[in-house]
Amino acid sequence: MELLLGAHTSTAGGVSKAITLADRLGFTAIQIFSKNNNRWEAKPLDPNEVDKFKSLWKNSNIKFIVTHDSYLINLCAINRVNLGKSRNAFVDELERCEVLGIKHLNFHPGAHGGQGEEDGLKLVAESLNIAHQKTKGFEVSSMIELTAGQGTNLGYKFEHIAKIIELVDNPERITTCIDTAHIFAAGYNIKDELEYEKVISNFDSIIGLDKLLCFHINDSKKELGSRVDRHEHIGQGYIGLEGFRNIMNDNRLTHIPKILETPKGKEQLEDIDNLNVLRSLVK
Repeated sequence: MELLLGAHTSTAGGVSKAITLADRLGFTAIQIFSKNNNRWEAKPLDPNEVDKFKSLWKNSNIKFIVTHDSYLINLCAINRVNLGKSRNAFVDELERCEVLGIKHLNFHPGAHGGQGEEDGLKLVAESLNIAHQKTKGFEVSSMIELTAGQGTNLGYKFEHIAKIIELVDNPERITTCIDTAHIFAAGYNIKDELEYEKVISNFDSIIGLDKLLCFHINDSKKELGSRVDRHEHIGQGYIGLEGFRNIMNDNRLTHIPKILETPKGKEQLEDIDNLNVLRSLVK
């Protein structure tokens, strides 16, 4: 089976630029921003750029694309103004995915801001229900990313994700993404071979591997259980080659796209090095 590997890829100059760059680098899976990730609003996608994006994608070797939403979005914001902005922006992100033909919108559950985890999780589900109601018939999934649990961020426990899925009206529109740096920092030991097996088995029993459609494959600058989100190049952090060897040789996960979010320059040549390391770990 062909490994689906790639990286978060720049859309500077237009979303179609990401396809050109990723295909040149040999990626078969990528993540993009469809708009400026640090702004609430954005101009509608240019129809010509959309057509170019779709044409280039169709004629590329890229099999999987996911969009990451704006960093400003917090679907459980305690401030009602910010919550409203977040909900509107999330709907816009789903609409942009639908226009581009991208099937998944990756997002962090959000920070509860002191209202408590239980109320925060309920608010995330409520936000998703509103967004899905406004985007009926869309083929885009809302892909929840596991987090490191920094500050009051939700999503650092498998149970958090399971609760959100339980509370949404359309669970079929929910998928998940494991960020290796995040779950390691959250306390899930994917480095140790025996502990790794427990982590994946627990994920399957609590959430379900059928819901896992993407990996953010990052080493961690911070130690196990630190609850601090800092990405490092593959094999150069606390997860080390051992943890990624576990993932790359797990037959249950072979088909799942694995996308780097490690530090990189404009040409993304560092991504090639990291992907070569990952490929070298396959037995």
